[in-house]
Amino acid sequence: MTIAQVINRYPETIEIFLSLGIHCLGCPSATAETVREAALVHGRDPEELLKRLNEVAK
Repeated sequence: MTIAQVINRYPETIEIFLSLGIHCLGCPSATAETVREAALVHGRDPEELLKRLNEVAK
């Protein structure tokens, strides 16, 4: 899923992205960049980010 898809479906995940320094939630990249790609670009572990997002999105 792209960042935009995640935050549109699960708005409660916005705080997770912001807390990890992923601030491009409204920029054009958010509509094309996957969660994994965003994690890698920002020097974060994709698996850890997915774990945190899944915990909040339940």
